[in-house]
Amino acid sequence: MQAINIIGAGLAGLSAAMTLAEHGVSCNLISIYQSERAQSVLAEGGINAALDTMGEEDDISYHFQDTMAGGVWLADPNAVDNLTRNAPDLVRKLASIGVPFHIEDGRIIQRNFGGQKKKRTAYAKSSTGKVLVSALIDEVRKYEAQGLVTRFAHHEFIRLLLEDGRCAGVRIRDSFSGEVYDFPGKVILASGGMNGVFPEMTTGTVANSGDVTATVFSQGVRLSNLEMLQYHPTTIGIAGKRCLVTEAARGEGGRLFIRRNGEAWYFMEEKYPELKNLMPRDVVSREIFFVSHREDCDGQVWLDMTGLPEATWEKKLSDLREEIMHYLPIDPKTDPIPVEPGIHYFMGGIDTNVHHQTNIRDLYAAGECTSQYHGANRLGGNSLLGAVFGGKTAAENLLYGWIDADDPLSEKPLTAELLETKLQQKSGTDPQNVPFKAERITEEGKTQEGLLEPAAPAFVYEVRDILLSGLGIVRNEARLNESLDALQAMRQKIRNQREEQRFHLAEAMLQCALARKESRGAHYREDYPEREETYRKTLLVNNTDDGIKLTFRDLPERLG
Repeated sequence: MQAINIIGAGLAGLSAAMTLAEHGVSCNLISIYQSERAQSVLAEGGINAALDTMGEEDDISYHFQDTMAGGVWLADPNAVDNLTRNAPDLVRKLASIGVPFHIEDGRIIQRNFGGQKKKRTAYAKSSTGKVLVSALIDEVRKYEAQGLVTRFAHHEFIRLLLEDGRCAGVRIRDSFSGEVYDFPGKVILASGGMNGVFPEMTTGTVANSGDVTATVFSQGVRLSNLEMLQYHPTTIGIAGKRCLVTEAARGEGGRLFIRRNGEAWYFMEEKYPELKNLMPRDVVSREIFFVSHREDCDGQVWLDMTGLPEATWEKKLSDLREEIMHYLPIDPKTDPIPVEPGIHYFMGGIDTNVHHQTNIRDLYAAGECTSQYHGANRLGGNSLLGAVFGGKTAAENLLYGWIDADDPLSEKPLTAELLETKLQQKSGTDPQNVPFKAERITEEGKTQEGLLEPAAPAFVYEVRDILLSGLGIVRNEARLNESLDALQAMRQKIRNQREEQRFHLAEAMLQCALARKESRGAHYREDYPEREETYRKTLLVNNTDDGIKLTFRDLPERLG
């Protein structure tokens, strides 16, 4: 078996690499930057699992229900069932390899997070993503020493290598030398969200450029639910980006207010007395949008954390306080901070089934670049879970496909017991019987490739502004059509393939938002303000020779 090529070295990529190596299968971990600079490091609040350490009688069925309801019933129920059912064991394993979760009296402490009725979010102060990445890096380094994982940091994904309808490898470029290579073998995409499509307007790193998604889209990989962009309700503006104020701030008691007629109005507590400031993110962002546009309000929403106990700041939110004081001349212990919604997460992306398979044979995907777990809105704490579990699941199912290529996977998730049985049956087979060898591309080949020139910054920013106009928190048909017209007028400005691919990705996002004539989760249409059951379907999008093609696919029934 050829070494597996993993594109992306954040949590999903690290998890996939660790899983393959645990089974003795070698892999190449390919990324533009080192894992320490991955988007995963910026995740703050925690990771969800129904551990029931807080005496609230939590259960995986409640985690499933909250995730499906939070995603407004648009997620794949079998994928969500698999995710939530395996979450407790996954978090326990993470603790066993050294993730320093907050522990008291020998139990992992869990906090409240938005859209969930139980304390379910395990955390490490407000730096959970950072410590998860560090722990997985340490594990992967052990396998590097054994020769099972080979890192290719500072290498850029160019395109997939496709042969007879299957993925046969990847073409990559060394960012230092400029050399281009073909890496044969099956592929797991773990390239993250599309932050670079909205430079300076997201909480994420623009290193997640969206170019991988745009490129594979141009090569026939199907995408889905691209209209679903999550606006996190509490961000602060800094030079060049939006800075996230973790949901943990509200989970620990932070309160949102706006001044109405000169008085503080805690609008979320008045309208949503049960969950208050911890309603799902799409709801909170929308309410902030509405109240900030009221004539009797002053337009600025504030996050008030001044009433939090000293122990909460010391044990749970010290990192957050330091970050806020670094960027604002405000101490959140003594004064409210100004916040506003900012683009934070992409629920839509590469379309995969419950096994993380794409529509291209031997091509898998995991993490934020995919779309099966979160539906129309992601719950806080489910992103880290989806990344780690998604990488693990993609690797296991790819391995199963190698072990039993003639036994097609059903819609039911692969179990650890079945995988172990198949491994035992194949115990005499060496999974690494084909030595890895990269093929260097000639100068002529690099010239013909035409993908090495990046999109011009002016082009990127103009596309961004067009998308922001159409894909705001509140949308309507007129504005979406205006954005599509403005985008079409840019066609004559396209100068290279990266720009063309970005153009088509932007076009697909706008067309998806136009096609979904309802309001669901992060997609709010003021001209179609109600949720419609007829649109409770996955919106598929293909880039064809005849243009962008959209189709709605029924969601699968939940299996037993």
